Amino acid sequence: MSDRTEPDGRRARGDASRNVILERATDLASIAGLDGLTIGRLATAAGSSKSSIATLFHSKEGLQLATVAAAREVFTARIIEPARAEPRGAHRLIALLRNAMAYSRDRVFSGGCFFAATAADVDSKPGPVRDAVRAALTDWYRYLELQVEAAIAAGELHTDSASALAFELVSLTEHANARSLLLGSAEPYEVAGRALAERLRAAGASRDALELLDR
Repeated sequence: MSDRTEPDGRRARGDASRNVILERATDLASIAGLDGLTIGRLATAAGSSKSSIATLFHSKEGLQLATVAAAREVFTARIIEPARAEPRGAHRLIALLRNAMAYSRDRVFSGGCFFAATAADVDSKPGPVRDAVRAALTDWYRYLELQVEAAIAAGELHTDSASALAFELVSLTEHANARSLLLGSAEPYEVAGRALAERLRAAGASRDALELLDR
């Protein structure tokens, strides 16, 4: 019986170790960028040996790709999944924007938004790592745009271009992240929150939908 269960125990311990290392990796990459995420540097940060990390991820690129995937899971859990409690359209859009600001402001990762940090690191470097970061951000932008489109179809928002409005809104959250990190201040989130409310109000968002920004 022990012969059958021991491999499962080893697998569980291996998965737990991998998850702990990826927690360190995502946080480190949010500060140092994906290029700065090396097996040696991660080994020091995670208190692990280089050989154990190399065994888990095989190469620097393997480590980078696993780190992007792990960060995407966190992004989904902190921003997208909670917003799905709201109906599609204006309410879900605003919940997404609120959650995105909280994820950055609360420093889920020490370097703020993981994808804002790593996109700047890989945007001019073709390859699988850039493709992974780009896919995560493209899906995020498109999901926001779909909520704008749903809100327009339901008569909740009025705008000539769903893509332009989505671009404006996400730009405010991203700039709040960047300016807060640079200045070491939470004030940019307050400014961005007011700007989001004004832009959405101008587009016809209802009062009850806008109240989600403050929850």
